[in-house]
Amino acid sequence: MQSIFQHLTCSSAIFDTYTRRNPSQAMASFSCSSSSMMSVILLLFSVLLAAAEAPAPARSASDQIILAACKTVGGGSTYFDVTFCLGALGSAGSAAGYQDLAAVAVDLLATNATSTEAKIDRLLGGSGVKVKPGDAALARCLRWCRSLYGGIVDDGPASTAAVKGGRFGEATAILEKAAAAAKECEGRFEKSKAASPLTAEDDDAFKLAKLAVALLRFDEKLDISPRFTSSFDHSPS
Repeated sequence: MQSIFQHLTCSSAIFDTYTRRNPSQAMASFSCSSSSMMSVILLLFSVLLAAAEAPAPARSASDQIILAACKTVGGGSTYFDVTFCLGALGSAGSAAGYQDLAAVAVDLLATNATSTEAKIDRLLGGSGVKVKPGDAALARCLRWCRSLYGGIVDDGPASTAAVKGGRFGEATAILEKAAAAAKECEGRFEKSKAASPLTAEDDDAFKLAKLAVALLRFDEKLDISPRFTSSFDHSPS
């Protein structure tokens, strides 16, 4: 493709130079040059047309499961949409079913909470003072959120174990608590009329918790089939 464009550019430059030096002969050779240029253009058009009509690469089994799951739980959700679900679960790798995908969402929630804790510490002066002395309301909100996210981090191992162990009721309770904590954190800033520096983190934490809950609840409704059997299921046959 690049060589075709180079040929077009060079041909144009050569013809322009030749026309300036030999105006009488240039017109005589114009017909031949035009024919050559037309051939190149037709070739370029054929290549572009073939590329446009080339079939898209086939999705892997894992990608198909993720897409189906996100359309199912995200299509009718009031908490998150299909796009958020796909973006979050795109790193699921070899997920075999909804339980696996819920475990991925739980891991992402734990990562989010850990990084948010660290961000709050930085804002409170753990690594350079970011909150001004006069921003007492902001500092209070950050300290409150630090406690809330600390709870999410502490509950992470129990949530992961519950998901992998098939104890969906226990896992759901922990995740709903995490979603409420993220919402409460953001609400603190609103009540204090302080600009929240954690809006994105709160939003992600809330949606990840709700995503995991939705996946677990849908998994409970499924009739177990080979396609959606979790990789955590190692029961003897």
